[in-house]
Amino acid sequence: MNVVPSLEVSGLAFAYPDGHQALFGVDLTVGRGERVAVLGPNGAGKTTLVLHLNGILEGGAGSVTVAGLPVARKNLAEIRRRVGIVFQDPDDQLFMPTVREDVAFGPAAAGMRGAELEERVMGALAQVGMAQYADRPPHHLSFGQRRRVAVATVLAMSPEILVLDEPSSNLDPASRRELADILRGLDVTVLMVTHDLPYALELCGRAVILSEGVIAADGSTVEVLSDEVLMRTHRLELPFGFDPTLAASTLPSHP
Repeated sequence: MNVVPSLEVSGLAFAYPDGHQALFGVDLTVGRGERVAVLGPNGAGKTTLVLHLNGILEGGAGSVTVAGLPVARKNLAEIRRRVGIVFQDPDDQLFMPTVREDVAFGPAAAGMRGAELEERVMGALAQVGMAQYADRPPHHLSFGQRRRVAVATVLAMSPEILVLDEPSSNLDPASRRELADILRGLDVTVLMVTHDLPYALELCGRAVILSEGVIAADGSTVEVLSDEVLMRTHRLELPFGFDPTLAASTLPSHP
């Protein structure tokens, strides 16, 4: 039986109106339940790729398919339910008076009401360890707590793919660890755009390097990070003294 991949990107090329070509033909297939880190220097096209996954950007060459459904105007409502993007700044996603209302916003807009809506909201908050904060104003929470609530707003939509843009940025070590534990426990396909290479190794079994608008490498995260020439070529640097092979040997197995 053929299982439809969560994501298929084929020949994706895109130029902005000012003529800047950001993508030059990206091919990427992500299987259901896979966790893939998207690595690359600034300006490599990572954000441009992510914004194609739910149709925020369109009009380039090639195709994007989510769970067998083409990313096209007629499918956008369903695509945006299936592709949950957690932006780098949680304040871009949290705008309601309480945490509960923020997490309820998407399902309510999709027509969910009453006990079903409350169950969905509290379930999503429980997944990120924030159920006890349901009635708090988001701006009373710490940055790390707000990021977890932002993840919950996406989980409440029961997405096919969770796209994380720099999930560990601006987190203190304890918050970084708590978020990693949460993400590891989620049963969802994950695409993680990050400069935090140890975090990529910890959470994603596979990594791709996007560089100058093309996929320059695709393999197991430990192999990609251990290739010194490849890393140097694409301006990726591990923290001083960090050994990917050694670190990988201490990690729980990846899905």
